[in-house]
Amino acid sequence: MRCVFTKTDSALEMKTNPDLHSPTPDSFCVSLMLASLSTMMSHGFKSSKQDFTFGPWRVTAARNHIMKSKDIERLAEEMNLPSLPEMLFGDNVLRIQHTDGYGIEFNAIDALRRVNNMEDAVKVACAQEWQESRADSEHSKEVVRPYDWTYTTDYRGTLIGESLQMKATKTAERIDMEKLKAREQIMFFDEVLLFEDELHDHGVSMISVKIRVMPTSFFLLLRFFLRVDGVLIRINDTRLYHEAGKDFMLREFSTRESKVAELKDVPAALYTDPNEIAQHLTLKLTESERLELPLMQHETAVNDVLQ
Repeated sequence: MRCVFTKTDSALEMKTNPDLHSPTPDSFCVSLMLASLSTMMSHGFKSSKQDFTFGPWRVTAARNHIMKSKDIERLAEEMNLPSLPEMLFGDNVLRIQHTDGYGIEFNAIDALRRVNNMEDAVKVACAQEWQESRADSEHSKEVVRPYDWTYTTDYRGTLIGESLQMKATKTAERIDMEKLKAREQIMFFDEVLLFEDELHDHGVSMISVKIRVMPTSFFLLLRFFLRVDGVLIRINDTRLYHEAGKDFMLREFSTRESKVAELKDVPAALYTDPNEIAQHLTLKLTESERLELPLMQHETAVNDVLQ
């Protein structure tokens, strides 16, 4: 059973935004979308694990319950953070692993390790602005703390492997987003929530990762989304793309951010939809890397003979 993406799908966004997954509405695809919606609505409370093999790669998407209070307290102390997100899924993971052991995975704990646990002038200034905008709130004075209370993270994934690991090198090469818009069968799709916090009902901070596997490639999007009501919206995206047969993956990281005052011409209804608001945010940073796959011993031996 497979879903098919096409440029002529009913969802207009699919024509311009390959990050969105809008398969044709056959019975399986409808079931897939309903299942995904159910997963997102349940915030991962139901434990589940899916595995999918793509050539020499195995994709694993695992969901589990929210971490227990005692485990969260211990982790917060270890990370030197006064608190952690309200909904933290410490056992949730999306992993892409080669048969030789190396690969990359995306998990909440490593994402939180990238959160600044010291005061930051920019973030504190933002917190003060947030405080002023919520002067009547009982929680407003809780914002300014010696850590990044928005849980902003520039996490791009964790390289895994005991004896072998991929090597990241900077590159000017970019993911061909136009190629991703082409009609192609979707062999596997999943989305995993890593953490979420509602900032005392005055916004949201969350990070999730989703992947789709096609017959000749796979594409992954890790997205951190922050909305502080009345203050700013920020999106940190990591995109990962690999074509079968190539000896590398492409990984792109970007930061987009705008103050709400700069979005006065954008309908407020879009503020809560990361896919819609992203195109209206100011691009602050973009970086691209090649994740070079390690040479196997037999490949090295062949190269030595040829030389």
